[in-house]
Amino acid sequence: MLKIVAKNYVKLECKNAFVEAVKELIEETRKEKGCIKYELFEDTNQQDVLTFIEEWESQEDLKNHSNSAHFTRIVPKLGEFTSKPMEISVYKKLI
Repeated sequence: MLKIVAKNYVKLECKNAFVEAVKELIEETRKEKGCIKYELFEDTNQQDVLTFIEEWESQEDLKNHSNSAHFTRIVPKLGEFTSKPMEISVYKKLI
């Protein structure tokens, strides 16, 4: 099992546009094989930090997600709404 934490630093004036842009991404991703969870959270101390927290059954499922039509179409556009590059951390379950 893998957990992904993908932190986005969103320009405050673009926050609503970012959220609208990812609705389809979230909806379609949740239908994918191996997707256990795919959620977007807002940092309670920094309103400009929006973070995807994902859970995947396997590395292969995550790879397929990264190559999906909705991912390759939507994710590159998200940079228009952010002030710096997305920070992505991948974790594997130990216990």
